[in-house]
This record gives sequence, structure tokens and C-alpha cells, in this order.
Amino acid sequence: MSDSEQQGAGSDGSYGGLILINPEDLGAPRGYSHGALTPRGARILFIAGQVGWDQKQRLVGEDFVAQFERALSNVILVVRTAGGGKRDIARLTIYVTDKDEYLADLGAIGEAYRRVMGKHFPAMTLVEVAALVEPGAKVEIEGTAAIS
Repeated sequence: MSDSEQQGAGSDGSYGGLILINPEDLGAPRGYSHGALTPRGARILFIAGQVGWDQKQRLVGEDFVAQFERALSNVILVVRTAGGGKRDIARLTIYVTDKDEYLADLGAIGEAYRRVMGKHFPAMTLVEVAALVEPGAKVEIEGTAAIS
């Protein structure tokens, strides 16, 4: 693959309007892209941190994977409400309260991720934090989307 291409991307490296940037000198990323370039004229949507709660703002439970999947689904809901889709997401930042719990559940988290996002892997960062504002929340996901 060329520096800008990712599996599943168009021949020009584009993916849902974004051009995913993956320099060969950084090695092949697994489950994310090193960068995502927005197309000219796209509107930028900044998505506030979403936790794994429902419409009544109740957490889906204590299970890390369930919270992750719901938080990611909530991110997609914001994007869709703004007129975009999951492939418009250029960046995700995932905040977790326990990196070891995240790593222990990595297989199930990957399955949950693919159920929600398919094979779209934007630029991503994972950050371990001491706590999140919402009591009981184990994960919070914020993002940026470029909607054409």
C-alpha cells in the first residue's frame, strides 16, 4: 500500500471522503490510521465526549465493552444528526479509567468497534485518566468528523 492508502480505501487513499494518511515509515497501524485529511469544502463537526448511556442518561451497565459500544454508538448518533455518517469521522479520542481493563477486553472491544464502525479506522488516540465526570463511566469517546 502507498503512504496514504489503507485496506478498504479507494485507490487514491480516500475513505468516505477522507484521505487516510499512513506513512510506511511508521509501520502498518492496527485498528486506526495515523492521520485523516479532510476534503476541501467539508464542514468540521466537533463531537463532545460521549459515555455509554441511553436516552435517559443512564449508563448501560458496569461492563466495559457494553459502555464502549454504547459510547461509540452515541458518537455515530451525533454525526448522523449533523447529516454525516460513520465514514465521515476523522478522529476519535478514547478516554478510559483503566487501561488494563481495556487491554484485557481488547478482542471483545474490537468486535464491538466493528459492529458499530465496520472497517473504518480513523486517526485514534487512547488515554488513561484517573476518572471521568459521569459516576460509573469507564470510557468516554470524543471525535471530529468532516461532513461533505
